[in-house]
Amino acid sequence: MKTYSKMLTTLSLSISMALVAALPAFASPDTSVSNKLDYSTDVIYQIVTDRFSDGDSSNNPTGSAFSSDHSNLKLYFGGDWKGITNKINDGYLTDMGVTAIWISQPVENITSVINYSGVNNTAYHGYWARDFKKTNSAFGSFTDFQTLLDTAHAHNLKVIIDFAPNHTSPASSTDASFAENGALYDNGTLLAKYGSDPNGLFHHNGGTDFSTIESGIYKNLYDLADINQNNSTIDAYFKNAIQLWLGMGVDGIRFDAVKHMPFGWQKSFVSSIYSSSHPVFTFGEWFLGADETSSDNVNFANNSGMNLLDFAYAQEVREVFKDKSETMPELNTVLNSTASSYNYINNMVTFIDNHDMDRFQAAGASTRPTEQALALTLTSRGVPAIYYGTEQYMTGVGDPNNRAMMTSFDNTTTAYKVIKALAPLRKSNPAIAYGTSTQRWVNDDVYIYERKFGSSVALVAINRNTTTSYPISGLLSSLPAGTYSDVLKGLLNGNSITVSGGAVSNFTLAAGGTAVWQYSTSETTPTIANVGPTMGKPGNTVTIDGRGFGSTAGTVYFGTTAVTGSNIVSWEDSEIKVKIPSVAAGKTAVKVANASGTQSSAFNNFNVLTADQVTVRFKVNNATTALGTSVYLVGSAAELGSWSTANAIGPMYNVVEASYPTWYFDVSVPAGTALQFKFIKSNGTTVTWEGGSNHTYTSPTSGVGTISVDWQN
Repeated sequence: MKTYSKMLTTLSLSISMALVAALPAFASPDTSVSNKLDYSTDVIYQIVTDRFSDGDSSNNPTGSAFSSDHSNLKLYFGGDWKGITNKINDGYLTDMGVTAIWISQPVENITSVINYSGVNNTAYHGYWARDFKKTNSAFGSFTDFQTLLDTAHAHNLKVIIDFAPNHTSPASSTDASFAENGALYDNGTLLAKYGSDPNGLFHHNGGTDFSTIESGIYKNLYDLADINQNNSTIDAYFKNAIQLWLGMGVDGIRFDAVKHMPFGWQKSFVSSIYSSSHPVFTFGEWFLGADETSSDNVNFANNSGMNLLDFAYAQEVREVFKDKSETMPELNTVLNSTASSYNYINNMVTFIDNHDMDRFQAAGASTRPTEQALALTLTSRGVPAIYYGTEQYMTGVGDPNNRAMMTSFDNTTTAYKVIKALAPLRKSNPAIAYGTSTQRWVNDDVYIYERKFGSSVALVAINRNTTTSYPISGLLSSLPAGTYSDVLKGLLNGNSITVSGGAVSNFTLAAGGTAVWQYSTSETTPTIANVGPTMGKPGNTVTIDGRGFGSTAGTVYFGTTAVTGSNIVSWEDSEIKVKIPSVAAGKTAVKVANASGTQSSAFNNFNVLTADQVTVRFKVNNATTALGTSVYLVGSAAELGSWSTANAIGPMYNVVEASYPTWYFDVSVPAGTALQFKFIKSNGTTVTWEGGSNHTYTSPTSGVGTISVDWQN
């Protein structure tokens, strides 16, 4: 009788697990296209607009700027917003499971054809801007862009635009007739050219040698006319320009070359976006090479308010799956180390290739590494981004070969089917979207990991060896007892598993095999998944996503300060919108208590700003140092470290915009605020404060400022 009862229980659980796995994505607020601040439940598809689909031949460039047969990869091919709109309408993107598209910078670019070493080049990529308040006519009109947005939203697709306020276009410091001389226009009105710049809208420090962060920020990136963000005209121009695009309804912004712009200005810039009536998810490009680490990169991700493309993840996945130069334990190490380094790991945007890297798929190589890398990315932590054509196994080494015209729109490739099977899990299973990651079984070729959020679980197994299968024994999992089918339905040679008492029955993972097993259920205890954005001033509205909040409003806590009543903008079981209360500026914890008073665990490191932000250049003269010692800034506001040397700003710079023994740094500070500050010298172990009274400065109410003082002995 006990045996029969146990069999019935096991059968019932097996049926229920199968039903859960088969359920369609449910529509909850945190998974909606209207949630523009959290992309954890989304799958992004990156499109180089000119290279995807030509929907309107009438806007194609003519003459030497256009390659009608798509053979010259440095010329325009004709892809446009109408082409993307058509591919939305025909279901290619939505059927694949994509829920967000990231398109090329939409702004007006130069039309000049530039000859480099006998080869013609154009602005097909969108990164040679001339007017950030107009559209690139080769992509379409404002009407075409609005149609794209409206069509995308009608199909539950978010639209992310690329945006590059680091530079305009190629220019020459000795030849004003070269190309368009880096000209910058404001809705048709010329502001300046690189060779005619009386108001200092550009940096004129030559080209960077990439040897230091400072050189990359304040010198030209190659021959691109470098914007001077420490200029009030520029500051207002870009803050107004981005509001134009946000006002049209874009859902996210990817910032180009964030490593090459002042960190303080970027923090001020994104804080203005979060304080506007159109706040959206932002992420930036900070390139890291294979096995490269950067404390500046981590500091930017943790303190700028902007998220980053996860190059550490991408480079490791390429080494493990594409090149086979590293092993699965090394992949696990990188996943663990980045989760420890980055405060907001689930907001990092993961990928396996993009427009600045060789295509992941190599010509003539097996397609299984691409398929497995996609499966990993779609089920791992972070926000997955898929480069256009990866699902079609497009190849190409280097720029522009990695930016060829889309080769086909075949929805029967294995890669397309992998994405189609796994992408919806980010909506239906919070373990995939928000969960913590735990390595459950690993050897050089096999990686089995578990994602867990509350009581929802996903278990993923990958064997990168395409000739050797592996017996899997001793595997533990948080999956409830039952039998689980592979979500991929054997597409990558996966199998079913049986779980009992937290142990998975022994099985063989096939050569080249990949399987995903999952279980999802509702939560009765409030569990925070994400707070977006991760930075804001009192009065801003932020979105808290998670599960188990209940249908009746409870209380949100910022530190120990309770938020109730009208400051709770909306409350649903999976999403809360709340206004930041008047609390002390700085990093704080956010918690949710349901109507019964049960509290969630904390979402840590939410950054409360003092007020609206402006950028100020702090300079100190005659600050001599010994070799290995740097100068830092610390002051009264949270944005200046609240007098804590551990949170001091720097190390400051002393080469490009000012020379040693003068040091400088561009810092985001509260607007219209009386500030007190001092400088310190540190070699990493010993800290020396300058003497005298505190320096004082009242920051501007808008624009940018500069304060220059002498070191006080």
